[in-house]
Amino acid sequence: MTAPTRSERYLESLRVEFPRLRVVKKADDRLSIWIDRLLRIATFGGQRAYMTRYTTVIAHTIYVPSSWDTRSDDERYITLRHEAVHLRQSRRMGFVVMALYYGVVFLPVGLAYGRARIEWEAYEDTLRANAEVYGLAHARSAPLREHIVRQFTSAAYLWMWPFPGQVNGWIDEALSRIEAEHAARS
Repeated sequence: MTAPTRSERYLESLRVEFPRLRVVKKADDRLSIWIDRLLRIATFGGQRAYMTRYTTVIAHTIYVPSSWDTRSDDERYITLRHEAVHLRQSRRMGFVVMALYYGVVFLPVGLAYGRARIEWEAYEDTLRANAEVYGLAHARSAPLREHIVRQFTSAAYLWMWPFPGQVNGWIDEALSRIEAEHAARS
């Protein structure tokens, strides 16, 4: 019997923290299929990867894309770290408040401040997990930074925060905190 992988161990720790946690494949879920159709319409086809690339948390459920099983263990672990932030946010805010904040404050498209702040908290942990798994240099890398900026400023999340300069500033601030955490541990 092989030892559990890092992502499997992390998922088990999430199951302890969230006893009602479920992991569901989007392809097998009617709600996910419905959301995918709505996103394709709302983004004029700009968001076509919801079912294949994006992992989603709704309440106590992590919905995984069709690419989940082909991702490396490190990629799954980093994604689970991001999604764990959303699970904790949902617990802290309550499902209804989080859904309203995520979907409405200020606007559903373009200036979605609520969604941007919720996602930013999770993307900061994405940076932290990347630093843990691949090192600080990777967390500082241009490709990772560009990926995160694109998530905020493109159809991926309905153009939730169309200010790349501000997103870059958030990344810089987060990297400063992460580097300080690493220095304190050394």
